[in-house]
Amino acid sequence: MEITTASGPAVAELDEPAGPAFLLVLTHGAGGEVDSPDLLAARDAGRELGAAVARVLQPYRVRGARAPGSPERQDAAWLEIIGALRPRFPGMPLVQGGRSNGARVACRTASAAGALAVVALAFPLHPPGRPERSRAAELRQAGSRVLVVNGDRDPFGVPDSADASRVVILPGETHALSRHPEEVRKAVAAWLREVLAPPPASQSPFTGRAEQAS
Repeated sequence: MEITTASGPAVAELDEPAGPAFLLVLTHGAGGEVDSPDLLAARDAGRELGAAVARVLQPYRVRGARAPGSPERQDAAWLEIIGALRPRFPGMPLVQGGRSNGARVACRTASAAGALAVVALAFPLHPPGRPERSRAAELRQAGSRVLVVNGDRDPFGVPDSADASRVVILPGETHALSRHPEEVRKAVAAWLREVLAPPPASQSPFTGRAEQAS
């Protein structure tokens, strides 16, 4: 499915069951594609729970660029993409997410997009070797419940449990999150089951916890 934005066309790969329960929209990292192991694992988690899943190739990648450009332009294009997908699935809860740079976009735009929750895979907490340049504020900017799945060997760092609703740390994984996609799928599926259930009235989106996957 091609989607027109002011930054050029985007392309969404759709997995669309009959009578989907919710809409899950995922995107890639900077310079990446939509078929990375962790994105496919998240897609499978969504399909397991009856979601319509869109894996979006953003406009800058469609035109062959590897650098995403300014956050403002990227976020604006993402909101246009969500705006184009919403009418196809009217009234359905939206969960959006992505890996690495795509996770940052999903967090920054979650509130404006009206997302119920965010799936942040390999969230790049800081540039490698530069922990003072933390991007934790982007996780809090989501304004909704955020799942982080990171590897314990990620040179971009691992977010703190205080900055997301849940942080799942996968032993032996690097930033690629490619060694154990089944663990990614299980973490995302468990999280989606929780966020799609009616939440307790007293629950705060930023009351988080960290988990070490087995």
